Amino acid sequence: MRRWGRVAAVAAAVAMSVAGCGAPDAAVTSPPPGSSPVTGTSGAVVPAPTAVAPSAGASNPASPAAASSAAGAAPVKALVVVEENHSQSAVLSGMPYLASLADTYGQTSAYRAVAHPSLPNYLAVIGGSTFGVTDDRPPADHPVAGASVLDSAIARAATAKAYIEDMPGPCTPVSSGDYAVKHNPWAYFADQTDRGNCRNFDVPTGTATGGALYDDIQAGTLPTIGLLIPNLCHDAHNCPLSTADAWLQQWLPIVMRGPDYRAGRLAIVITFDEDDNSGDNTVLTTVIAPTVHHVSAAGPLTHYSLTRYLAELTGTPPPAEAATAASLGTAFGM
Repeated sequence: MRRWGRVAAVAAAVAMSVAGCGAPDAAVTSPPPGSSPVTGTSGAVVPAPTAVAPSAGASNPASPAAASSAAGAAPVKALVVVEENHSQSAVLSGMPYLASLADTYGQTSAYRAVAHPSLPNYLAVIGGSTFGVTDDRPPADHPVAGASVLDSAIARAATAKAYIEDMPGPCTPVSSGDYAVKHNPWAYFADQTDRGNCRNFDVPTGTATGGALYDDIQAGTLPTIGLLIPNLCHDAHNCPLSTADAWLQQWLPIVMRGPDYRAGRLAIVITFDEDDNSGDNTVLTTVIAPTVHHVSAAGPLTHYSLTRYLAELTGTPPPAEAATAASLGTAFGM
């Protein structure tokens, strides 16, 4: 009996060894997170996340263990891009690059903006409230009291930054050229601390080859909460959806090749402030992250759901309406 017991044990060990070296289960058809080829510029493919050593001074550096398992760790940073004035159906048909990302990573099907026109929606994203605003007038007419989720992050020793395309200087309170202050919500928060934060961290974007955003991407120092606001043409407000799609196709591969994304630290959220008044204000929100793959979030979400997710990243209380909103992060398993 002992001899047959030893034979059985050896046979079991050999079977386990062979199974460990065999082909993966054929029923698992989804590729690893982040491994799907996403074309940026012609011939450029966004790589899957890999372990990347953070550069000196990088915020939220990943430990070697975290970096080696980046594809399975929830992101600890978010970069939010806000486009303009189109319904979900219009975007899916008119922005093929963004539509391909939505299909490859994650998208919503019941995400609604909270108001018309633009400004109250932008205030909702970072403030959890429209603050009673019903128009697009400048900060001088709508000083907002209280802290934004960006200011709360900074107070908690996290980092926050807004990258505003074509803004003439930091935290500019008046519109100029293709810069629209109604799309720059941080400029409306009027408390002294908030104004100081805006002057320090609400900055011109720069270009795809240099400037604040490009430099932070390359250094792996994107903030815990980042806001990227295109100009009036690149956000599809004054130009066709195809122009906005081309702008995303220029920038997103740069972001996804950066250390923050490749190490699994960063989620990218692309939303629209409102629809074109043709429907019920349902807009497409796309989530790109190494841990998100072919996800369709069908539950009801709003801009307050995004606010809540941003607060969760920084460990701060979700402000105002965001406190009772469903979390965008939970909807996508982040």
